[in-house]
Amino acid sequence: MECSSPRFPELAAKTAVCHTLTYFLMGALAAHFLNYAQEFARPDSGMRQLSDPLVLAGPLFQPLRGLVFALVFYPLRGSLFGKRNGWLLMAWILIAIGILNPFGPAPASIEGMIYKTQAIRRQLCGWLEVVPQAILFSALLCWWVNHPKKWLNWLLGILFLIAMALPILGLLTRKG
Repeated sequence: MECSSPRFPELAAKTAVCHTLTYFLMGALAAHFLNYAQEFARPDSGMRQLSDPLVLAGPLFQPLRGLVFALVFYPLRGSLFGKRNGWLLMAWILIAIGILNPFGPAPASIEGMIYKTQAIRRQLCGWLEVVPQAILFSALLCWWVNHPKKWLNWLLGILFLIAMALPILGLLTRKG
């Protein structure tokens, strides 16, 4: 392992990029395979339609969310980076606090399963998107921090720019 204690600006940038890319990838896969267009169209879904400008712009907000994650990971960097299973610890933190046990009754969380009227089975379908994203995000970020390579910086940077450009182009070419 080459780098176990990243400086905050580096960690913030890498976290924003990794979160945005894994969010974009898992969101696209989930939208297709979990048929989000049909699910979001249900009157009881509580979700905006996939064609809504805010939904289209969703990936553009992810670097900000990545920054928030970096603010959490930075004080924990000694336990997360440069450790053989640091990525597993990071994934567990994200899954435990962000998915299973957030403070509010989010769908598929412990509170959500208690207080939401939506069937638990429908709630749990969301895990097919968010749990793999937490694992992929953690693995990618820890690998990148622990094994910094110039080619990886370029590759992930270009993919990040594409992930940012696609929603902007979609919004600019949107009709009506």
